[in-house]
Amino acid sequence: MQNYSEDLLILSPLLFLLNCGFHICFSSSKKSVILFKMEKLEKRKSSMVVNVIGMGYIGLPTALMMASHGVNVIGTDYNKDLVHGLQTGGKVFEEHGLSDLFAEAVEKGIQFSDRYQKADIYIVSVPTPYLKKSRKIDPKYVVSACKSVLEICGDGAILVVESTISPGTIDHCVRPLVGERNIHLAHAPERIIPGNMLHELINNSRTIGADDPETAETVKSLYSSFCKGEIVITDIRTAEMSKVVENTFRDINIAFANELTKICHEAGMDVYEVIRIANRHPRVNILNPGPGVGGHCISVDPWFLVGDFPNMTPLIHSARNVNDSMPEYVYKRISEIMEEKGIRDFSRVGLYGLTYKEDVDDTRESPTLQLIDVLRHKTTDHFPVVYDPFIKKDMVQNQVHSLTDFLEKTDFVVIMVGHSEIKNDPESLKGKIILDTRNMISLDGVYKL
Repeated sequence: MQNYSEDLLILSPLLFLLNCGFHICFSSSKKSVILFKMEKLEKRKSSMVVNVIGMGYIGLPTALMMASHGVNVIGTDYNKDLVHGLQTGGKVFEEHGLSDLFAEAVEKGIQFSDRYQKADIYIVSVPTPYLKKSRKIDPKYVVSACKSVLEICGDGAILVVESTISPGTIDHCVRPLVGERNIHLAHAPERIIPGNMLHELINNSRTIGADDPETAETVKSLYSSFCKGEIVITDIRTAEMSKVVENTFRDINIAFANELTKICHEAGMDVYEVIRIANRHPRVNILNPGPGVGGHCISVDPWFLVGDFPNMTPLIHSARNVNDSMPEYVYKRISEIMEEKGIRDFSRVGLYGLTYKEDVDDTRESPTLQLIDVLRHKTTDHFPVVYDPFIKKDMVQNQVHSLTDFLEKTDFVVIMVGHSEIKNDPESLKGKIILDTRNMISLDGVYKL
């Protein structure tokens, strides 16, 4: 029979400590109870220095958010022009609310530098591309940043990798750099999307993977300065895997919708009507098809699993191939419509949208750029007109910079991105031949995927 009086003897002092303001962490690996006052964590948070490495789409908003909530933050990037722009009040990219947040962070004392700084906590937020041949992660930017951190950081510093990485990257690529030094490692993968970054930074749940409970709680305390969502603590490899799995799940579901699009077109059915009716089932939630998958997350992260586990990932690999095939499929649909309408070349064809999603200026892995690559290989005649209201500088051939100019030069418009500009004014497209790859225009005679 279990001795409950013995349990009470153990629990009573723990309850007393909790009442006195101690935080209790149970460590199953070390079979120990770690006690430390929450006041100590709060005091350390207010006095600690945080060096955020990489002032891009993730690092900059993270640094600004922490600084605006009272954390002593220094943002570092090797790009001196970028840093100079930040020091003089310039923005790196467009994002709703970013200007106000920037101003608030500057008022609270955020600094920017092209040099790594002495700090208590380092947050590495740098790109993690994949190697096209092997499909494995290319950790060179993470490794380079961590090496630079280790050259300057002091004993007891915490090194947090926020970049999305394949499972085992910290063990294989970062931990050997640390060696026997008293440096604590953690992984806190980001979970935000351009266009809604600031809201998601505050409200999305987060995962923190760490080697020991005290490091985990310190990092959690830092992110709790602004994050209202649940913050889950786990080990590093689980944190690495969970982020990759999230994006892989999305990629597979998008691939199903895209494959369904091809089937319905071949069979002469409306895929959107099929999806609408199927989704009335309480356990069915089919996503919308589109011209491809862009951005640096969903279109990249699944390859990490394919590269590391090539014999175990046929479904993931197939989904990636389906989604990567969509720009080619869009070209096929354009060609079909051109033939039907008697259009002989691309000189009066327009591609609307260069970004990978609506109402942002992020062109990473953009389906439109992929389609343009297809066009370069498929045709040698006139190039289509290209326009995006969020891209102010020339990126591609035959690019224009106003909707009026774009519409004057085109008869056939291919909507690749659902920017609000055109979503809120579909009447501006009246009289045009339209291929709507985003299913956002309800005018008569509009072609769909």
